[in-house]
Amino acid sequence: MPLHKIEITGADRKTEKLIRRCIRAALRYERVPFRAKVNVTVTDDAGIRELNREHRNIDSPTDVLSFPLLDWVDGRGEMPQPWDYDPDTKCVELGDVVISAERARAQAVEFDHSFERECGYLVVHSILHLLGYDHVDEGPRKALMRGFEEDIMLVALGKPKKKKLAKV
Repeated sequence: MPLHKIEITGADRKTEKLIRRCIRAALRYERVPFRAKVNVTVTDDAGIRELNREHRNIDSPTDVLSFPLLDWVDGRGEMPQPWDYDPDTKCVELGDVVISAERARAQAVEFDHSFERECGYLVVHSILHLLGYDHVDEGPRKALMRGFEEDIMLVALGKPKKKKLAKV
């Protein structure tokens, strides 16, 4: 199993451990066969709003942004060549992830689950984007990605998403 390099800024120790666990679970689930490096920044709504405006021309905060460096589609693409590896880390950069902890906390309340579950979900979602998955429609591609996210979350957190029961 490759040893991946994960650099995280802006997170407390507990959140940092969660992020590492979720990234490793996603990369293992996707069977990434090379040493990968992922950079994660945890910020607030103001910080992610600025990045969203700068990179997507959307002047509002969002929960997570992904900046992939590989040209992959659905977890598949050309295998990295020797020159793709950083000589210092011996890793291939997958890309950058930026998460708004403020937005994750608000969404956890909105969706009636824990910050751990919401933050973990956002990390997994973003890693899948770095590996070329997308949900450009509300159909099969989104369903495929959602299924992978739930499978990975089960591995990473060891518990299924809390289901709300219908009132009778």
